[in-house]
Amino acid sequence: MTRKYILLTILSGVIGLTIACNSNDQGKDSTTSGDTSAATTGTTDANNPKGVGPHQNVQLTHPLDEKMVAEGINTYNVKCASCHKITDEKLVGPGWKGVTDRRTPEWIMNFVTNTEEMLEKDTAAQNMLEVCLVKMPDQNLSEAEARATLEYMRKIDGKQ
Repeated sequence: MTRKYILLTILSGVIGLTIACNSNDQGKDSTTSGDTSAATTGTTDANNPKGVGPHQNVQLTHPLDEKMVAEGINTYNVKCASCHKITDEKLVGPGWKGVTDRRTPEWIMNFVTNTEEMLEKDTAAQNMLEVCLVKMPDQNLSEAEARATLEYMRKIDGKQ
């Protein structure tokens, strides 16, 4: 009886963690501003939806820059695919599908280029770490690689 109880308790925790990490709707308050702005959600620090770092005004392309998308795919394959899926499914880190609906472009750029400081100071980054339990290592992305990766994320999310 005790073994079954322990097993059920562990299984419940794993299922709960998986659901929490994969939830795309929890805290969602999506709004968009034209074709040049990603949505902001309630999960981003309300006092600073752009995150912590140098990226405070990211200019997006419309339509998508397919050359940047291709560069972003390459960066994803080399530096990101081992931890992130392009679906909403969690691998080591959260899946990327819907990320541009949940986070501003500035937040994404700040997180991928300024990970340590974001994890220290940004509420949304800290909450993500608490749920996913793994700290993203610094990938040493150049500004161009980070921007191309953001463009690829936008393509994954059906932006045009």
